[in-house]
Amino acid sequence: MLEAKTYRKQFAILTLVLCICFFVNIGLGSVSIPLKSIFSSLFGGTLDNESWQYIVRNYRLPKALVAIIVGSGLGISGLLMQTLFRNPLAGPFVLGISSGASLGVALVIMGASIFGGFLSTMLLSQWSLVIAASLGSFLVLLAVVTVSIRVRDTMAILIIGLMFGSITAAIVSVLSYFSSAEQLQQYIFWGFGSLGNLSWNELSVLFIIYLIGIGLSMYSIKRLNTLLLGENYAKSLGMNIQNSRLIIIIATSLLAGTITAFAGPIAFIGLAIPHLTRQVFKTSNHKILLPAVFLYGAIVMLICDSIAQLPMSDYTLPINAITSLIGAPVVIWLLVRQRKMMF
Repeated sequence: MLEAKTYRKQFAILTLVLCICFFVNIGLGSVSIPLKSIFSSLFGGTLDNESWQYIVRNYRLPKALVAIIVGSGLGISGLLMQTLFRNPLAGPFVLGISSGASLGVALVIMGASIFGGFLSTMLLSQWSLVIAASLGSFLVLLAVVTVSIRVRDTMAILIIGLMFGSITAAIVSVLSYFSSAEQLQQYIFWGFGSLGNLSWNELSVLFIIYLIGIGLSMYSIKRLNTLLLGENYAKSLGMNIQNSRLIIIIATSLLAGTITAFAGPIAFIGLAIPHLTRQVFKTSNHKILLPAVFLYGAIVMLICDSIAQLPMSDYTLPINAITSLIGAPVVIWLLVRQRKMMF
């Protein structure tokens, strides 16, 4: 009973912190907008300054929502992978999903000069990189799912996922060798990650797929708790290992693959947030961990994006650099302080 009250208190504090980070993030930017005007714009009011209205509703608000989706989605997918493989170093991209998305983008950006024609015209489309990244991650997902049906050993799936990543990285290297400096620069900029380039239509598509991934994750809570006891014990309880593994892999792929397609490959969050959450909540129960990881992931991503804004500056730092530079030392410090990983 006391433990439940403690968790409720922690969740209440995290929710409050998330709300504060959300409004702080919207308030930051190269254009100084009064806090009163921001609240008025968010809650249906009309501002005299139309440019402020446009900035808040069509740039800052979507970017803050994308930060919440990216942080929570990658954090949860990292938790799923660490539990499935019982490996603290597993992250959302160990199945090669991010590599598949990167290959799709590389084919569009750098493959146009090699293949020409169709790929060149694709670059004219607003959705070209999103579609290419989604197709790349989907093909890798298809391959991993096919393997997961035929292979009984979970660790073998992890190794095969890493091999898919190596193959796609090799193809990207070949494409890079034959590409121009301009194409390489465009591909590198995509690899930096970005939260602020999504329209409301793109955000709607991202949100729908994200909800499906979150729903599958919540559906898998009992399975995840059972897998912590080992696959043999899970089988003795009557759990279908193959089906459970398939649901978890699909949930992870939907979250990580879609986020990568829309926002680029975001480092650190998926690997570190589950560890950060376990250090605070001291539990392995996914009924507690899943919502906690959601909140921590969203908060950390909003903080990193706020730092990347360089408040009151015209420059925005790559979000990937911030997530790694700020997050990794914090996790190292926590793990050294605790002297062990909870898992």
